[in-house]
Amino acid sequence: MAVWAFFCPRSDTIFGKITGMVPIRNMNILDRLDRVPAIYAAGNDDDNDKDGGGGGPDTGVVIKTRPKVKKPSMYKVLMLNDDYTPMEFVVHVLERVFSKNGDDATRIMLHVHQKGVGVCGVYTYEVAETKVTQTMDLARKHQHPLQCALEKE
Repeated sequence: MAVWAFFCPRSDTIFGKITGMVPIRNMNILDRLDRVPAIYAAGNDDDNDKDGGGGGPDTGVVIKTRPKVKKPSMYKVLMLNDDYTPMEFVVHVLERVFSKNGDDATRIMLHVHQKGVGVCGVYTYEVAETKVTQTMDLARKHQHPLQCALEKE
């Protein structure tokens, strides 16, 4: 058995004229607003005559807005070369913090060693910041001067 609720967008009095009952069934509020007839959303001519044609407090326009969503900015996590951190430790960090496999970690480590800087990954700001912090903490814990930095892509 279906249970129906009714949404009455407006009525003059409790017992008086009730115009335009709109059936509502399992709808969220935005769907309900779409079902309200335009005459009730913008007011009708009878209401404008009552208060001098100027649109009263119950006159309005129902507007459905959609937020504009843009992609978050991406940030590169850069690893900087130094002369003291062992290559094995750099590979370990790349595997553990950046979830790289052995071959990719070795390739990135050699690039950092030869060029002086290398990209470990590209992430949103919060993720990139967390990975930089994890890398620096792990290096400090093992007493290595390994450095990482963020750069907007």
